[in-house]
Amino acid sequence: MEREPKTLQEAILYFSNPDNCREYLVARRWPDGVTCPTCGGKSVVFQSKHNRWQCGSHHAGRRQFTLKTGTIFEASPIGLDKWLAVMWMVVNCKNGVSSYEIHRAVGVTQKTAWFMDHRIRLALGMAESEKLSGHVEIDETFIGGKARNMHRSERARKIHGTGGAGKVAVMGLLERHGEVRTMVVPNVRRKSLRRHVDRHVEAGSMVYSDALASYNDLNNDYIHNVINHAEKYVEGNVHTNGIENFWSLLKRTIGGTYVSVEPFHLFRYLDEQAFRFNNRRLTDNQRFSIAIEQVVGRRVTYSELTGKEA
Repeated sequence: MEREPKTLQEAILYFSNPDNCREYLVARRWPDGVTCPTCGGKSVVFQSKHNRWQCGSHHAGRRQFTLKTGTIFEASPIGLDKWLAVMWMVVNCKNGVSSYEIHRAVGVTQKTAWFMDHRIRLALGMAESEKLSGHVEIDETFIGGKARNMHRSERARKIHGTGGAGKVAVMGLLERHGEVRTMVVPNVRRKSLRRHVDRHVEAGSMVYSDALASYNDLNNDYIHNVINHAEKYVEGNVHTNGIENFWSLLKRTIGGTYVSVEPFHLFRYLDEQAFRFNNRRLTDNQRFSIAIEQVVGRRVTYSELTGKEA
């Protein structure tokens, strides 16, 4: 097997070889040897002519399977050479990659590229892990287009007030020198925000927030530090600059690359940006390898994405 790729150019050349695709994915999906996705049995035979395996056990489910079976790539007619090249770009481009750019770069339709983008974002979503601890910054923001940039009819349909009216509320929690976690919230009231703090932050941790009244009761379970942005942005160690930095990256990605994001898809864009942010200290090939390990057991259909599933 050739040396594993470290750049986009190397990745395109490397994954153009089906043998390299197979060996790379097998090493990450089945590090202890190929097993049947249906029964978990190790009695499998590789059929090189068809580039697939067949399970030696007789069971109700399908005995034949490929690298795509049980992954975000399942049932896709797009070859792994294109899938992996697109995934490399999404994972490693700081401001994301639009479906139109993928459409032009790899020769698929824009509709197909959009679907690929969302399937990859599904793989980048983080599984539940240990609670954040130590020093944790908490903040919320609103995602949505600027009223002055909208057509009059669109502005009348979406904007019905001031401030966050017509926008989607998003909450973020950042462990300093650690990871960020984001979620779409129905509003920025106390009940809505507090349950996410309790779910993701270990009791007794130092938490930092702005002067939003919704955070007033955090002192009951946490060591709560408040910075009033009407007066200053930093006071010693008390600030929310880390999570504010993440918001700037997110809004640059959405406003500059994706341009228009529907509210019901927003959580996937949050997952994408959080994945890149949390793995920002890794090299491109290390970040890509982690993403590949997360493609199994995650699948979304086009009907689910477009809300057309019966």
